[in-house]
Amino acid sequence: MASRQQIQEDLKDALRKGDAVKVGALRMLSSSFIEKQKAKRYKIWKENPSIAEAELQQKSELSEEEIEEVIASETKKRRESIEAFEKGGRQDLVVKEKRELEVLQGYLPQQLSEEELRALVKEAIAKTGAAGPKDMGKVMAELMPKVKGKSDGAIVSRIVKESLT
Repeated sequence: MASRQQIQEDLKDALRKGDAVKVGALRMLSSSFIEKQKAKRYKIWKENPSIAEAELQQKSELSEEEIEEVIASETKKRRESIEAFEKGGRQDLVVKEKRELEVLQGYLPQQLSEEELRALVKEAIAKTGAAGPKDMGKVMAELMPKVKGKSDGAIVSRIVKESLT
């Protein structure tokens, strides 16, 4: 798991090397961190308008989990863009988005393999006593805390659906 500081250092390095795709991906990521932090800061201030500036600053710093969520969100956006550009026949943009996706995935924890995911799904189904597709919500509720940040939710959903039918 990379910190915001590490990402900033990598951005500086990419700027020195002239790696435009990596620079673009890391700048977008940094911008997303700022937006998330602003939203968190506003929420804290809204709940307690008389909070001291120093305390507000400290409480609005992003946790490692929140940083991971932002990176995961950005990778999801890239996957969706790749799919849309492939449908639209824009191979030039597909290549760019795939490169950005690779850059961003380097900052996420090791992703679970499909076999590991299937084992966790089987375990969750057994634990919840799920019997069919109507129990998908129960299985997902049991499973998602264990795989959060380690697997794409769409892949998890697909495997759960396959396992329950």
